[in-house]
Amino acid sequence: MKIEKRWIISFIVISIVCISGLFWEVPLEPKAVHSQFGTIEQIIPADVAWMLTSCCLVLIMTPGLAFFYGGMVGKKNVISTMLQSFICMGVVTLIWVVVGFSLAFGEPMGIHIGDGFYSFVGDPTTFTFFDYVGVLPHKLIASTVPFMLFALFQMKFAIIAPAIITGSFAERVRFISYLLFICLFSIFIYSPLCHAVWYPTGILGSFFGVKDFAGGTVVHMSAGFAALAGVLVLGKRKNSSHVPTNIPFVLLGTGMLWFGWIGFNAGSSMEANGVAAMAFGTTTTASAAAMLTWIFFDRINGRKVSALGACIGAVVGLVSITPAAGYVSVPESMFFGFVAALVSNVIVYSKYLKGIDDTLDVFACHGVGGIMGMILTAIFAHGEDASLLHGGWGVFGHHMTALLLVSIYTFFGAYLLFKITDKIIPMRVSEEAEKMGLDLSQHDETLFPIECAE
Repeated sequence: MKIEKRWIISFIVISIVCISGLFWEVPLEPKAVHSQFGTIEQIIPADVAWMLTSCCLVLIMTPGLAFFYGGMVGKKNVISTMLQSFICMGVVTLIWVVVGFSLAFGEPMGIHIGDGFYSFVGDPTTFTFFDYVGVLPHKLIASTVPFMLFALFQMKFAIIAPAIITGSFAERVRFISYLLFICLFSIFIYSPLCHAVWYPTGILGSFFGVKDFAGGTVVHMSAGFAALAGVLVLGKRKNSSHVPTNIPFVLLGTGMLWFGWIGFNAGSSMEANGVAAMAFGTTTTASAAAMLTWIFFDRINGRKVSALGACIGAVVGLVSITPAAGYVSVPESMFFGFVAALVSNVIVYSKYLKGIDDTLDVFACHGVGGIMGMILTAIFAHGEDASLLHGGWGVFGHHMTALLLVSIYTFFGAYLLFKITDKIIPMRVSEEAEKMGLDLSQHDETLFPIECAE
């Protein structure tokens, strides 16, 4: 069997990365960044326990997403679709350790505007191979837990972001091309956006005042617009009509996502405190409201109540409350889920999205859900100068400007990365491979071996 050059290159790259760990010299002399670390005495055990738990909760969301997506595709593409989510736990983990975390939370690189300094991205050499990422807390970012724990918690967010994108171009993407794309996305889209929103001097958070408690902008808007770009680059499937293979998979995946989302949102408080408890409450309530809104709205539009609709509605609610989970009350969170479900439902069934073939409606659910969450956060978030109701039109205008900038950056940035990837390794599988199904054509595996053998 002839081995393609692209796979040999891939093996060489992973070999270099892993073997270099043996020879990577652990820094002995502290850099300037070392002064930003606190002491071991400042660590609060309760916060450590909660953040360790949250890390596990967020990690289980990626297998949950795999079941969620895997149950919705045709029977010839279940394994390939699920693997595209699972593989992110391998690819993005190594990228995050080597350079991603530095780009997101390294020493800031930016510009001075007036008396302030606003950064766009972190220095990629600050925490390369997790240099200086150890047991001491970081004074500016996570002052009561080991910096290693903060880095691992953030890594779980970085893992699920590209996994979300996969639902848009399911059933037609070449696996090796997809691997290259998620590397580029993590480095050039996700990490800089993460820095701009969540680093203390990040331009979106500090200059524009963007409120994003747990990733509505960083994770869901970036993934949603990247999904839209991917659909436009890859084009429609040859046969865009399929019956979901396994609705129980979708139910299981939704349950895992909802369970893990507690760590996603409540864990973003970074402490075991009242804010975490409030985020727990708003997350659960928004999802419940969105689930019921979705199925009732389906019914009054002539569609039957379905398990699939209930699951999609629940996830839309989770997405919409994410940027505001720690900033709004539980009653307000019901409104978040209600509005987001209505808007996403209308867009899911719009002729335009059906025309471009977003396979699993990623943009309509995650992209639009993230947009609605950001808009509603800009209206309702509590705190001084936090939103329209607590700061005025100027604050709201800054949020909307930031929303526009994020939309442009993530869509056109991802579109460019898809084009670059396609030039290096064509992303679309052949018509024959698509007809056969990606499970067999890409992975030589199948969900129904007996049927296929016959």
